[in-house]
Amino acid sequence: MPAPPSPPRRTLPIILLDGLVAAAGAVRRAVVGRRDGSRLAYVAIVAALGVLLATAYSIVTVLRTPERLTPVAVGPGGGVPATEPVVTGTPEDRPAPTVAGPRMSAPPVTTAAPAAPAPPATLPSTGAAPATTSPAPPRPVPLGAAFAVEENALLSYGAAVTIDNPGPASARTWTLVIVLPRESLRVTSVTGARATRDGATWTFVPEEDGGGVPGHGTVRVTFRVNGSALSATPTACTIDGAACTGVPA
Repeated sequence: MPAPPSPPRRTLPIILLDGLVAAAGAVRRAVVGRRDGSRLAYVAIVAALGVLLATAYSIVTVLRTPERLTPVAVGPGGGVPATEPVVTGTPEDRPAPTVAGPRMSAPPVTTAAPAAPAPPATLPSTGAAPATTSPAPPRPVPLGAAFAVEENALLSYGAAVTIDNPGPASARTWTLVIVLPRESLRVTSVTGARATRDGATWTFVPEEDGGGVPGHGTVRVTFRVNGSALSATPTACTIDGAACTGVPA
């Protein structure tokens, strides 16, 4: 024989509704049976009715909006994971999902290369700079002079003194001294020098426009004496104190 069909399973809403109906009947019978009851019993019955009404309202609300009972998933660690917020209401009231665009990556930050260290400042030297000694100029050497009679006449003669510089340095100044035998003798026609007289002594010095004796060079001084060469030739001749050559003894 086939097995008799099993009775249909009662769902939780049906069980709650049956309990609600049974509780309402019990309250109604209690009110009818205790018409002469105390006021406290009446207040208790009214409170029970309020509880029943609230329960019935909650059941009806749950049955109409079952999506409110969506369970929240709990992660393995026991904490509630960060999920999307639960959207309530009917599908028509839900906002459209937002499609995230491609994530733009920030451009890499270019760091400037470290500047090269500046060269250390050169401090001024505290010591004195070494003195550069220039070579000393060559020292002039003693000059030489030679006396000679060049032209002999009856009452006068011409004479010349050649001043010689054997050294490399120029001799800018010099002094030629000629002593004649008498003060009455005169010297004229002087060239190559300036002449001054002190009695019988005649002094010759370079001219102002540069009569120095160059290195390894000569200067020629000429003059004329108004007397005979036999008796009017110089008795002394010096150049810077040194005796001249060619003077008759």
